[in-house]
Amino acid sequence: MKRTARPLSFMLLSWLMLGSAPALAQLAEAVVVSFSKPGLVADQLGVIVNDDDPDSVAITAYYKEKRDIPDANIIHVRFAPNRATLPSAEFAKIKRRVDRAAGKKIQAYALTWAQPYRVDCMSITAAFAFGFNPAYCASGCQPIKPSPYFNSSTSLPYDTYKIRPSMSLAASTVDQAKKLIDRGVASDNKNPEGTAYLVSTSDAQRNVRAAGYAQAQTLLNKVLPSEIVKANQIENKRDVMFYFTGLTHVPKIENNTYLPGAMADHLTSTGGVLFDGDQMSILKWIEAGATGSYGAVVEPCNFPQKFPVPMLAMAHYLQGETLIEAYWKSVQMPGQGLFIGEPLARPYGGYTSTYHDQELRIQTAAIEPGVYAMQTAPSMMGPYRNIARLQIGWGSKEIKLSPIPPGYYRFERKTGGRAEP
Repeated sequence: MKRTARPLSFMLLSWLMLGSAPALAQLAEAVVVSFSKPGLVADQLGVIVNDDDPDSVAITAYYKEKRDIPDANIIHVRFAPNRATLPSAEFAKIKRRVDRAAGKKIQAYALTWAQPYRVDCMSITAAFAFGFNPAYCASGCQPIKPSPYFNSSTSLPYDTYKIRPSMSLAASTVDQAKKLIDRGVASDNKNPEGTAYLVSTSDAQRNVRAAGYAQAQTLLNKVLPSEIVKANQIENKRDVMFYFTGLTHVPKIENNTYLPGAMADHLTSTGGVLFDGDQMSILKWIEAGATGSYGAVVEPCNFPQKFPVPMLAMAHYLQGETLIEAYWKSVQMPGQGLFIGEPLARPYGGYTSTYHDQELRIQTAAIEPGVYAMQTAPSMMGPYRNIARLQIGWGSKEIKLSPIPPGYYRFERKTGGRAEP
């Protein structure tokens, strides 16, 4: 069954006062607005726990409480922990069990362990999304099978593509995992005033994404401050929301302040080798304060398609999608890449509204582009009728409508395209 949109309501009235007669009088002059909102929610996320791993059990319990995950969404498996790789034959049995338990409502998975992080030549997050398939692996420097979810507009990946994007709540310790979860929860709907740092390094092989930085900056200037930095690192920055770079080891990342919900990653060969690798592990970003990261678990060569496209990751995030959605939609060939972080972090899901002299304004970081039906009703329960159609393009931060008489209004997104303009 297709999930209906979950509106985010904005009451242009102090509901704390509704018990008083003056407040009831004000109701006649109020506007109540609901706005359809993209993104996954807690009851669509399956949380996979390895009951043979005490750390996984502890992280699952904490995440369940903090995100109010339904009991039915906790999926129990058993396998030997504390190893880098899960053989594909063993994984296939686990995957069948998980998918049977998930049923049809679950659209994505959260994994509650740091090891194992790969299944033979695939990352474990890609393997849970697609199932193990050698087409998602590379023999030498070759392209691999692309993801149909790449830069898509769907908020229902399982319904649309029969895949469940997956993200690992990976950290070096249980305490670090709890801090990661807390950052994700703290990010929700804050519309942070952070900066995107697009760092162009001296490492030519790993700096291939820098070719797209100018386009990303042009796009983002409508909605978010961004800086293209020609250096091997940034430091002493207090407003890092995005940090994309390319090096084997990124210096001084711990000297920055990462806002709740921040994305940060470095394009290199084995950043997704979480422990005992010869390059910087993406866990270092989590330890520094980021809420999500991405890295390869086996040699990908420097195909940009195998790494996040900064412009797309930021664009989807700014439109109110969750961390797992925005990151997954930014990677065209994710079979060798590991996604880590707090999946449901949604820093840009918030909206504010103002109503004055029959003029209604709705503001957000970036309204999801598409065609919207504006509907009104005599009460919150309806019946609603269409009164207008609105075409909203990428980068729009405000809807302004006038004259709007007091009443109940909602905006339902009918069609739309990709995150790119």
